[in-house]
Amino acid sequence: MNPPIAPTTRTAITGAALVALTVVLVLTVRYGGFFTDPVGLSWWYAACWALFAAALLALRRVPARSVVPLLLAGAVAVTVTGLLGPPRTSTDSYRYAWDGRVQSAGVSPYDHTPQDPALTRLRDPWLFPTGTACTGPDLAGIPHADAAPHCTRINRPAVHTIYPPVAEAYFLAVDTLSPSEARHKPLQIGAGLISLGVTGTLLLIMRRRGGDLRRAAYWAWCPAVPLEAVNNAHIDVLGVLLTIAGLGLVASRAQTRRAAGGLLIGAAIATKLMPAVVLPGALSGVRRIRDAAAVLLPAAAFTALAYLPYVLLSHESVFGYLGGYVEEEGYDDPAAGSRYALLRLVLPDTWAFPVLLGVVAAVSLYVMWRGDPRRPWSGALLVTGWAFVLLTPGYSWYALLLIALIALDGRWEWLGIPLAGAAVYILGPTFDYGPVLAEVVYGAAAGLVLVTAWFRHRATQKNARASQQPTPSRKTSV
Repeated sequence: MNPPIAPTTRTAITGAALVALTVVLVLTVRYGGFFTDPVGLSWWYAACWALFAAALLALRRVPARSVVPLLLAGAVAVTVTGLLGPPRTSTDSYRYAWDGRVQSAGVSPYDHTPQDPALTRLRDPWLFPTGTACTGPDLAGIPHADAAPHCTRINRPAVHTIYPPVAEAYFLAVDTLSPSEARHKPLQIGAGLISLGVTGTLLLIMRRRGGDLRRAAYWAWCPAVPLEAVNNAHIDVLGVLLTIAGLGLVASRAQTRRAAGGLLIGAAIATKLMPAVVLPGALSGVRRIRDAAAVLLPAAAFTALAYLPYVLLSHESVFGYLGGYVEEEGYDDPAAGSRYALLRLVLPDTWAFPVLLGVVAAVSLYVMWRGDPRRPWSGALLVTGWAFVLLTPGYSWYALLLIALIALDGRWEWLGIPLAGAAVYILGPTFDYGPVLAEVVYGAAAGLVLVTAWFRHRATQKNARASQQPTPSRKTSV
């Protein structure tokens, strides 16, 4: 028989896995390659996720007293890797920086497009290069009067912003607090601090609810966090923090805490809209109208009131390019790109969107009727997860919310969905943005969820039968 592994050795093994993960994340961030070598970049992503899985497995054997220090040290190390280079696979943060600068000048971000000549005086050279600097696939040309080319790092410079008011307020705050010529770094640092705040919030909720603190590593060490939340500085991470904190309060029986949770969820919706998908989970097991109203009314009120100042200050629609974005991304055209890839395998294209709505509605009703009000994140994970499976989105940062819900609930099998999203996003151009790649990777992720759910169900049934069997009585000899 092999001797048991000493606790210090188990901790050291996990630490070694974390060091390896951190090193590979550094190399991935420094590698770039999104436009020049997406296949090579995908191998770096795969290595990061493999080491992430190894670190999670090793953490299971770490003594309880060492879990939190190791988890936090790993969270900091993993987060910092995202700061070691400019945004590598997304230019969204450049729009954030522009919206912040425009607001600092007293102009509504919803009133002008980035290429509008009325805002020429606000253009920074790093956001709006000219001449020979206008080279590279991540730069978009803009109209100009002189002979030298003019361009911008901002994507879709001819359309208005689509970001909701809490996001815009965050962009303004970052711009106000940042030194001049700071460029993209303040947004990355802000996103890094917020992502660490998500880790801390997860630990607080788990400690209060008696959950396994190891599960916070699903978020804290996940490669998507440094790559999407920090390096690309996606505003989704702020929505994640607000959503998780809100669900933690909604889990309380006190109406005042539930109302506060509703306010935070409303703030999350006013950050990126997507967190609205957790509302059915927030209503898990609700039987009384007043209990539902305690969550829904504050959420709706905050969302509406957050828009009000911008409505009063803006001359254009505060929804900006939102409708055009939905059309551009193919959400209203089932035959476009990789959307609804799994549904389109078995259904006509025109059925995909109605069936998606029907399935998500059915899952939402199930969660609201049968869900555990003490664990609203469990129902939120179910609704969000199946929405992702059926929608098969091509943007990997959308799954940041899903990762945080996985950490709260502990159902690790859903991590296949964020991995699938990363594969579709990085390798999409290689496959001409067709549905085949999405079918394969999202199909594998959905299969993992279903197979794991079946094994969990069998294990539950087996344990239930074992608990119902009578304990055999011992015969006493005389």
